[in-house]
Amino acid sequence: MDEQQILARRRNAGFTAFFFSGICAISSGVVVSLLQEQYGFAYGITGTLLSLMNIGNLVAGFLSGILPGMLGGMKRSVLLLSLGYLVGYSLMGFTGAVALLGLGFFLVGAAKGQVINTCTILVGDSSPDRTRGMNLMHSCYACGALLCPFVIAAAGRAGAKAPLFLLALLGAALWLAFALTPMGQGGKKAGGKIDWSFLRSRRFWLLTGLIFCQNATETSVTGWMVTYFKDSGIIAGMLSTYTVTVMWGATLIGRLLIAFVFPFKNPRRAMVGMGAGCLVAYIGLMLARSQTPAIVLLFLFAFAMAGMNPTAVAAAGRMTSVTSIAILLPAASLGAIVMPWIIGMVAEAVSLTAGMASNIVPCLDMLAFAVLVARLPEEEAV
Repeated sequence: MDEQQILARRRNAGFTAFFFSGICAISSGVVVSLLQEQYGFAYGITGTLLSLMNIGNLVAGFLSGILPGMLGGMKRSVLLLSLGYLVGYSLMGFTGAVALLGLGFFLVGAAKGQVINTCTILVGDSSPDRTRGMNLMHSCYACGALLCPFVIAAAGRAGAKAPLFLLALLGAALWLAFALTPMGQGGKKAGGKIDWSFLRSRRFWLLTGLIFCQNATETSVTGWMVTYFKDSGIIAGMLSTYTVTVMWGATLIGRLLIAFVFPFKNPRRAMVGMGAGCLVAYIGLMLARSQTPAIVLLFLFAFAMAGMNPTAVAAAGRMTSVTSIAILLPAASLGAIVMPWIIGMVAEAVSLTAGMASNIVPCLDMLAFAVLVARLPEEEAV
């Protein structure tokens, strides 16, 4: 097998695994809503379960930079941590104990963290055009996310626990995609020394801050929006579940347009525009009190957000390695841990509407970081 064939296999494995991860990861927002209804959880417990998932995401991200050296290769680390979807959703299917549900969400988050790190390396290092490759990879994720309500609804006809076991099987399929893929050793300098030079880059830390805020904003919406629509009465019943499809349909459209139709000539300026669009659309979403405006504004929010993460990661350029990604993405994922928990605590103390409104803060901060990245000198920003 020549080098081009190996690169193609790695790239395709990244696309495939990220598609399955889109179904498994985004389903967690619907699953936590179903569990809340089934067991009568308070908002605080719901927010804690979502945060535990994102703690797993954080831990796995850091471990993905350490375990390859300890286990003798990147592939062993990937196969160990990516078992989380299979094991985590199986746990949720077998028990209603809060502690074990928390462990299940933690393991789902661990798989999510490992998958995004691994796919970023597999696709980023195998694509001639990084921005297009990353947006196409994230489009695969959006395709999976788009399907998740239909997958859950179809499986739900077989029983209340059937969606959880189906998600576990999809997690097994993801694991198999990695098992059949040739992988490298990771990002080291010649001579076997890990390259830590990216830690001195102002661009690296500004991009980390930007993705931190993007994760906080997006994860809060994907995790809480179904519950918010149900409890506020804006969109009632099972119809609220399909708002996930609206959001990820918009995301998919946005990412495919960026990858194939309107590629960014100036990615830094585009990130400022996307940040401003997210802020305006989210404020409008919080002011919406009926079904049609809420759906339209959710679509616009997701469309504006669509290219932010892949474009920001692609902007890391030559700094991308197993080690740098194991710092950037997990550090940025702290936003996805903190914000859902804050929303849950504010909802407990005041109201869910107030909790969701607090998500405006990371929207503002995301725009501020995009402006700072755009103002970097040219040699630091590319």
